[in-house]
Formats: sequence, C-alpha cells, structure tokens
Amino acid sequence: MDVAIQQKIDAWLSGNYEQPVKDAILQLQRENPDELADAFYRNLEFGTGGLRGIMGIGTNRMNKYTVGMATQGYANYLKQCFGEVKVAIAHDCRNNSRFFAETTANVFAANGIKVYLFEALRPTPELSFAIRHLGCQGGVVCTASHNPKEYNGYKAYWDDGSQLVPPHDKNVIIEVEKIASVDDVKWSGGEANITIIGRQMDEAYMDMVQGLSVYPEVCAAQHDLKIVFTPIHGTGIVLVPEVLKRFGFTNVHIVEEQSVPDGNFPTVIYPNPEETEAMSMGLAKARALDADILMGTDPDADRVAIGVKNHKGEWVLLNGNQTAMIAFNYMIEARKAKGIAQPNDMVVKTIVTTQMIDAIAKANGVACYNVLTGFKWIAEKIRQAEGKENYIIGGEESFGLMIGDKIRDKDGISAVALCCEMAAYEKARGRSLFDKLIDLYLQYGFYKESLINVVKKGMNGAKEIADMMENYRANPPQAIDGKPVEQLLDYQLQVGKNLLTGQSWAIDLPKSNVLQFLLADGTSISARPSGTEPKIKFYFSVNTPLANAGEFDATEKILNEKIDRIAKEMGLK
Repeated sequence: MDVAIQQKIDAWLSGNYEQPVKDAILQLQRENPDELADAFYRNLEFGTGGLRGIMGIGTNRMNKYTVGMATQGYANYLKQCFGEVKVAIAHDCRNNSRFFAETTANVFAANGIKVYLFEALRPTPELSFAIRHLGCQGGVVCTASHNPKEYNGYKAYWDDGSQLVPPHDKNVIIEVEKIASVDDVKWSGGEANITIIGRQMDEAYMDMVQGLSVYPEVCAAQHDLKIVFTPIHGTGIVLVPEVLKRFGFTNVHIVEEQSVPDGNFPTVIYPNPEETEAMSMGLAKARALDADILMGTDPDADRVAIGVKNHKGEWVLLNGNQTAMIAFNYMIEARKAKGIAQPNDMVVKTIVTTQMIDAIAKANGVACYNVLTGFKWIAEKIRQAEGKENYIIGGEESFGLMIGDKIRDKDGISAVALCCEMAAYEKARGRSLFDKLIDLYLQYGFYKESLINVVKKGMNGAKEIADMMENYRANPPQAIDGKPVEQLLDYQLQVGKNLLTGQSWAIDLPKSNVLQFLLADGTSISARPSGTEPKIKFYFSVNTPLANAGEFDATEKILNEKIDRIAKEMGLK
C-alpha cells in the first residue's frame, strides 16, 4: 500500500469516526485492498459540478464525512464573503440524498447560517430558483445528476443561483482543504436555524415557468396534444405533470413503470435521458399511444430528452444539439413574430454545442455568445451582461436548456413545457417538430454532431486522460479525413493558432482543458476530459448543404460516414 494512502487510512482508523466505518475499513483491508486504495488515494474535489463520486467509506467517496468537511469549508468561505449568510438546500431521489442534504443542513446551521431545507426531493432547477427568490448567499443540491446508481454528488451554488465559478470554486477548495479532520466540523447544535420549505416555493417556481410561454393561446387551442412523459424514477414527477397542466395541456400520459422516485433506478442501466435504453419504455408507450411528443428528464430534472416521429413515421430521439437548435430557433422566431423581441436580445451556448445555433442567431440579428462547457459559464455571461443585454435562452449539447434569467442553471422542467409548446405550435400548422428540424437544415445547412466517450477508470485513469490531452496538445494532427487542420484552439493555454499560417491569438475565456481542431471544410473536433466522470469526451461536428427534404436520409448517411471515418482515423473506434 502506498505510504500516503496508508496514512489516510490510519487517520480514519484512529480518528473520530463511527465504529461501523472503521470495521468496514478493516474488512476491506483483509478482503479487497485494491478497492480500499481507490477509496483513499485522493480527496474528492470540486470539479465542474462540485463533489461527485461513488458512495462509500474513504476520502475519495461520497459519505457523511466528505460531505460534512466540504460543507464546513464552504460555510467558512461564505461567512468570510458575506458575514450574515442564508443558504437553500435540495436533494434528488438517489440513495442517501436525503441523508446528505440533512447532514449539509446541520453543518451549515451549526455554523450559525440560516438554512432553507426542502421538505422532500425537488428538481435541481428549483434549488437555483429558490436561492434567488429567497435572497440566499449560497446553496447546495445533493445529486449525481444522470450518473449510475452507485454515485451521489454535491453541487454548490453562489448568490445568483449559479454553480461556483472562479475565484469562488478554487477558494472553496482551499477552505475545504483546511479542514484537516472531522473534528474541525461543526456537526450539530444549530437546528433552530433550519426552516423547512416546500409547496409555497413550488408555486413561485411554477408561476415563473408559466411566464416563459410565448404562445399560451396556441397551447390552449392544442390542449389535447398527446404527450408522454417519463421522469426515469427521478424528481421530474414532482412538478412536470402540474406544469404541463398549467400550460393548458390535458392529454399527458406518464410512464407508470418509471414514475416512482427510486435511487436504484430499477428499469434502466443508466438513468440518463441521453441514452436510448433509458428512454425505451417512453418510446414504447409513445408508439403504442401514437403520441405527438415524448419527453423525459433525468433524476434531478435538469436535463431533458425529446422523442418525435420522423419523416417516415418512426419514433426517434433528438440529440442534445438538435433539441437546443430547435429551442433556440423557437425562442428567437416566436418572440419576433409575437412582437416581443428586443434589439438587445442575446443567446448563449457552449463551445462544443452545434454551430448551427450561431448561424440561426446571426441570420436573425441576435447576439450569440460561446462560453466554456457548463451552465455556470452561461450564468456568468448573463451576470456580465445584466443591464446591457436581454438574455432569452442558453443551452448545451448535453441535453440542457436554460430559458429566461430567473434561474441560473439548466432546467428540465421549463424545457419540457417549452418543447411541448413548440410541438403544439407546429401541430397547429399541420406539422411536426421533425418537419421543423428539416426546414431548418434546408435553411441553414445540415449540421450533424456526435459524441464519443473514452472511459478511463481508477487511479491510472486520470493519468491516461492527461497523457492523451498532452499528446494532442504537443503533436496536433496536420490533417484529418484528408482535410487540413486549419486551427488549433487550446483553451487551457488560452491560445488559438492557425496551423497553416502560424498566426496565433488570445482566447478570451477562462482556462479550461479543452482542445478544438477546426478543419478547412467546417468540421470541428473537440476533446475535453469530463469534470464529473472518469472519461474524456470527443465531440464531432460536420455539415453540408441539404438540397431538398427528399435528400435528408442520403445526406445524413454521408455525414455519419464522415464522422465514422474521422473517429477511426483518430483511433477512437
């Protein structure tokens, strides 16, 4: 056993930890020393989504102690910044989420901080809304989003309702690292500082979502739009059915097998609406009912998936880029048609999200900003533009949308409502959302995106991922798929370079370990290590004109084959 790892283990065995925890450590020492080493080889750190990890004993696991120490450090920092502090706390359906939320609440309260704790599970976006609504200085939601059931997590928020951005994220880590042992944590004694919240906040949040509707009269006229919804055992069931009712929809069908919140996610392998398998029950129900639209949300209801019938009458799931592109276009076009567009309207997307959105915004005279991956960066852009520009929608390819500026994190609840409104808008014209998708491809070009994840688990995984990135950085390919690589954008070094001319320029975004290769034919390839999972993500985007609707299938085949060739050339397939 590595000396540093053994020292951490010994600290737990001799420290003020509960006896069952010590017994479990001793059992692992005898039966599975490799698992014990993985549980202690590092401390969980705040990444793009705060803490996230497998539940269990150890410094590299989600448990009472890692959550408590993180909360103590976060509490210390909040008090340094604000003095008098209020926080809101929510949790999802995962195993131990309520326990972690109550642990977090108790530690904050013991530090003299006013705590608003939701009475039961709630969607993550409602937590973001509650922070702003209650005038809190921070907040926490206990969730691991769409990760497998073994995981849980802890997302930390700032006073604007967004997740932590620099310098606060790094400063919180510094304060957390100062917590040398569990003895430094104030575990109890402030219970009077905790206020339970629930229905009243739900009402305020749903009022906000209802106010996002652009065409309520269309929803009313198309109230019998046949909607199938699955919360995939998560928090979406708490609010989505009622929000759809408030929008006027009366023909909503829930996937009953997935309607009960359950942290074991018994009907799916991964509770991720990005996965076809997770949406398979919803697809089957939509097919059986001949529905107009299928909607799904992940466990904490910040991501959304859409299923529609394609031009052949087959049920398909839109990818995150298609969902974002249709939603951005709707908010831009509908606001203009309704006469409520503003000259200073703006939209925000991430650097790995389809460039088709840039083309749509440009054609409509709307400013479109590109930020780093993660909704905290979209929220920061809103904060920077407040009073100067009017934010209407933001999103990213990983099935996330954020509509309106009353929250500052991705919101699957309002996204479900907006997507159903879009479907109603098209149905009123005798069309489907897929018809609209093809129309947009005809207008702006057929953009096709794909994502490949390369998973590298365990202690060596992080090094393997780092080595891959360093090799791409030091030895960028000169050509891919027979096309010259024109530009290398290195967001870690904050430098862009034209590989053909040698010209370089500064990238005006915070440092992030992302590389982008831009080819002469408009193709882009991005490499980014995940901030929340042990994998490196490769994003592909290719495009070509679509001559007519009848050539959709043939053109899509050409673009898919191009992505496949590129992936094979890069050794990813």
